[in-house]
Amino acid sequence: MKLKPLSAALLAVGALTVATAGAIDLPNWLKSNPTAAAPQASVAAKVAAPEAATPAPVPMLAAQGVPNYRAIFKQFGPAVVGVTVAGTHKASAEEQGLPQGMENDPFFKFFRGMPGFQGRGPQGGQVPFKGQGSGFIISSDGLILTNAHVVRDAKEVTVKLSDRREFSAKVLGSDATTDIAVLRINATGLAVVRLGDARQLEVGDPVLAIGAPYGLEQTATQGIVSAKGRSLPGDAVVPFIQTDAAVNPGNSGGPLFDGSGAVVGINAQIYSQSGGFQGLSFSIPINVALKVKDQIVATGKATHARLGVTVQDLNQGLAESFGLKKPDGALIANVAPNSAAAAAGLKPGDVVTEVNGEPVVRSGALSSLIGLSAPGEKVKLTVWRDKAPREIEAKLQAADAGATQVADADGAVQPGQLGLSLRALTREERKQSQIEQGLVVEGVAGPAAKAGIEEGDVLLAINGKPVQSIEQVKAVMSAKPKSVALLVQRDGEKIFVPVNLG
Repeated sequence: MKLKPLSAALLAVGALTVATAGAIDLPNWLKSNPTAAAPQASVAAKVAAPEAATPAPVPMLAAQGVPNYRAIFKQFGPAVVGVTVAGTHKASAEEQGLPQGMENDPFFKFFRGMPGFQGRGPQGGQVPFKGQGSGFIISSDGLILTNAHVVRDAKEVTVKLSDRREFSAKVLGSDATTDIAVLRINATGLAVVRLGDARQLEVGDPVLAIGAPYGLEQTATQGIVSAKGRSLPGDAVVPFIQTDAAVNPGNSGGPLFDGSGAVVGINAQIYSQSGGFQGLSFSIPINVALKVKDQIVATGKATHARLGVTVQDLNQGLAESFGLKKPDGALIANVAPNSAAAAAGLKPGDVVTEVNGEPVVRSGALSSLIGLSAPGEKVKLTVWRDKAPREIEAKLQAADAGATQVADADGAVQPGQLGLSLRALTREERKQSQIEQGLVVEGVAGPAAKAGIEEGDVLLAINGKPVQSIEQVKAVMSAKPKSVALLVQRDGEKIFVPVNLG
């Protein structure tokens, strides 16, 4: 089975392929030239929008006891928008025009950026793209929620209303960890949705999705809640709502309504073997989205906390071995050095069963509760150790998943330095590359550049030691070696590169 975060390209995640329901390239027959566009403008990111009057709930149909989908669409459909984007992204292997017969040659793929190995295409440069997703208006003066992957790499963002007016949109900020982005358009008196509470949903509740699948705007589909609190590969922070409402590429960022007409989620991902809908759709709870929105509107970005543990689910055998009656909880398999978990005294073999009194049934619940907390926040953990519960308090650290950390200066590189600027992989990069750990090369100079390392390469190991952090690289370099062997992945291929530091 393949997980498809609703975009046109398949993104491999182990045995699954993730596809976002978001920005897609439009087929020619769906493209059109707008005849009249509304004035274009933007508003400063740090100015919060006033809250609009809350629309009234939509009444249920008394006879059948089912949602009045017609009334929900009529009242809130005008608040659902299309989001079209244009920009540039790094050229794929196909866009770089690899010579025929060498497409799968790992040596060609790795060395093609060096003299004598030039391809016919843009050779790793930037190529233009266009795409489409969905969104919805949450304040009458133009504040809009959508998915971060819809506007990723976009230089131009246009919002099209249900009445066909178009506005240039400003991206106030986006958060790759939760896949949430906030847009602003210069307009007033707009239709808005009514926001609900995803925590009140139960399996079996009816839901309605509205969006622009394959560019077909104002498309409504319905289904039920199939499951709650799903943890997906690469998305452990978000407790997804699973439904069987049909969503497809282009639906990303659109709202998921409950039976009363309140938005309870943002459509984001699907499982698929074909690239289209196959009965499994996943939405980000609106509670998560609004928490991120508040941070973005206030500061232009969102921050997340980190405990510093690797966890796994329990099965019955493990539960019995630890003296637990049920296989509930998150089993700690590893504690990162110098982490919040290490400072709090957590150990491998501990089972976290509660966070601030909230039960932890699966490992994904722990990841979500911690990831949605604020750095510096203190949390009370109920931990099962030595066949007895105990309370442990931990002060969370900042995740800084997307921040660039520099191992060596980009400019003048001193003897004994690598000449690399590195950062951790983002969630989307982990999905696309199928790499669970590693560091992205942000800048290269000196010995690393001479050895053939390029920007965009992923450093997997140094001298045979896997790397997950800048500190691990610095630890190896602190011994002042005369040379190091770097294991690097480029375009899906791995190769060792010797670097002379003399």
